[in-house]
Amino acid sequence: MIAPPPTPSMLRALPAEHRQRLMRIAREVSVPQGTRLFEEGARADRFWIVRTGTVALDMHVPGRRAAVIERLGHNELVGWSWLFAPRVWHLGAEATTPVRAYEFDATAVRAMCDEDPAMGRAVAEWVGEVLAHRLRSARTRLLDLYAPYGAGSAV
Repeated sequence: MIAPPPTPSMLRALPAEHRQRLMRIAREVSVPQGTRLFEEGARADRFWIVRTGTVALDMHVPGRRAAVIERLGHNELVGWSWLFAPRVWHLGAEATTPVRAYEFDATAVRAMCDEDPAMGRAVAEWVGEVLAHRLRSARTRLLDLYAPYGAGSAV
């Protein structure tokens, strides 16, 4: 199996000018292990870039423990639902180790993007690339779990 490319980081995806503007409104936060960053279905009003530590994205499964969908670490975006209506979390997130991160107020970032269409386009493309990467990763994991042995191999 071919390893997927790394998740698009803000550093690689955004032009320096836009990165600098975003970082001016970033707030450094420390999140203790076991802390829930957000719950599925709640209002999505912020997002994070992980500096150190690990965050698990999970999905509610009735009658069972939440299913971990993906683990995110250094330089990865936690949260994309803030950008798209209806602006509610599609998953939950929990710090599985102590986490240090940059936290961004979603309303302030959307306002910056509205004021500067080039920045808005760059942010939307970055978040879109992250989403596409995560969908490809999920697809690969599902194929590994459920596809019959040899399915998908060329004949």
